[in-house]
Amino acid sequence: MALLTRAPKAEPILGQNRVVAHLLALLTWIIGLLFFFPLFWLVLNGFKDEADANASPKLFFEPTLDRFSEVTEDNQGLLSFTEAFGNSFWIVLISTTLVMALAIPAAYALAIRPMRKWRDVLFFFISTKFLPIVGAIMPIWIIARDLDLLGTRTVLVVLYTAMNLPLAVWMLRSFFAEVPKELIEAAQIDGCSLMGQIRQVILPIVAPGLAATALLCVIFAWNEFFLAVQLNPAGASTMPVWVNSQQKFQGQFLAGLSAASVLATFPVVIAGWVAQKRMIRGLAMGAIK
Repeated sequence: MALLTRAPKAEPILGQNRVVAHLLALLTWIIGLLFFFPLFWLVLNGFKDEADANASPKLFFEPTLDRFSEVTEDNQGLLSFTEAFGNSFWIVLISTTLVMALAIPAAYALAIRPMRKWRDVLFFFISTKFLPIVGAIMPIWIIARDLDLLGTRTVLVVLYTAMNLPLAVWMLRSFFAEVPKELIEAAQIDGCSLMGQIRQVILPIVAPGLAATALLCVIFAWNEFFLAVQLNPAGASTMPVWVNSQQKFQGQFLAGLSAASVLATFPVVIAGWVAQKRMIRGLAMGAIK
């Protein structure tokens, strides 16, 4: 009888939980819209005339594609859009491929067959991110000059690989640690070689983690500006440098700069949208042990 008298008290508690859940969901949407609003306004400005973009905020205007046509024209004296896009594409593709090729065996060694003091090795990897890049730019610039690499894609490929490799090793190590050891032992009993274990057992399981890691490396390499502007101001300029070149010393340029920013952001947004499910699943793999 005591249990029957206490049962009705659970309904108000459930109702309060629903209200709290709805309020949290509403708060999440508000925060998300606040973060999205600058990007939304950037896209709007890209379709405006310079006068409308520099005037007081206007939501209603006559859209135009003239700004996109202007910034993509290969005018003399300005960085070329096609050249900058091609440079970014090849630099990001090659550096990300090198990062994954180097990070996969390193993460395997640290997660599946850990060595002595493997935590010190992980700390060494992440310690390379402690120094601000501006503090190392002079030695890097001198080395690139002496090796005749200034203004080339090669120097950025090397630096972006070194920049993203510690992050990739840390992420992939956590993903590889989630692979059940029993599957690896079963593959060894069946006579599977080391490369066969990695290709046939481990990589299919951690594929979402590989996709998440690769996408983050692509984003960081695509958006990197400081090294590109210091080492490749013109010869092998990337998309961030090209966007920065759309600023003018005379006249108005906000709409044109917004259009250039939209074009530079579009490939990364598409890549993130395509790999969204795998990225979310991959990032959640190491959350629960």
